[in-house]
Amino acid sequence: MPPAPHPLRRNFLPADLEPTLAQNQFDGSVVVQAAHVPEEATWMLNLAAQHKSILGVVAWVNLEDGNLGKVLDALQKHPKFVGVRHLVQDEPDVQWILRPSVIAGLKELERRRIPYDLLVKPPHLPYVPQLLEKVPDLPMVVDHIAKPYIREGIFEGWARDMERIAKHRKLYCKVSGMITEADHKSWKSEQLTPYVQHVLKIFGFERLMFGSDWPVCTLAGTWKEVLAAFTQALGPQSAEERSKILGATAASFYGLRL
Repeated sequence: MPPAPHPLRRNFLPADLEPTLAQNQFDGSVVVQAAHVPEEATWMLNLAAQHKSILGVVAWVNLEDGNLGKVLDALQKHPKFVGVRHLVQDEPDVQWILRPSVIAGLKELERRRIPYDLLVKPPHLPYVPQLLEKVPDLPMVVDHIAKPYIREGIFEGWARDMERIAKHRKLYCKVSGMITEADHKSWKSEQLTPYVQHVLKIFGFERLMFGSDWPVCTLAGTWKEVLAAFTQALGPQSAEERSKILGATAASFYGLRL
């Protein structure tokens, strides 16, 4: 028998998510790239033009492209283009983010004040301070709290590195992608609590934003289960603090037009 198709190997479109967003009183979401192909950016921006629920698009661009400026000129014509991401976590070279050609691209983002989503894992964190020194005015957000080893319960090394980089005031953190770093079938919200509490302590509500990581989260749970687990791990907070982490901080960071 042929192998079963991967559960993510199908289209996930705005209509699939919009009912859930409405039920949970979310105005919409920011869509973030998943592939290193320029056509994806065009496709996502076209979708965003058709769906009010897509508030912004974080696209991929080739940071090492000598024509990056022209690419960004075209993207910046779209009102819902709000940022750039590269799958740094998949690069074999853990110091990829420090390559001179990559830094040159990031400096172009810095010049234009285009936010950058930093998708890294714990092995990349020791190199982030050098990155921050090279592009000190680039607004950046660490995706998925840098994917700590939740399944294994490893905390210390990740916690120390995150505390070090959190001192940089232009660096934000996205509290997302956690349940897929735990055991997909047996995870519990209590496992997330130490990690969520740590980033809350070092970044504060002014620099934290919730992310569902949908549809990748569906490998381990539903969108609503992600929100519930996050809420439980966060603990009791004021209405103003919850408002910031559940939307206001992201809206400010990405410059969303609500």
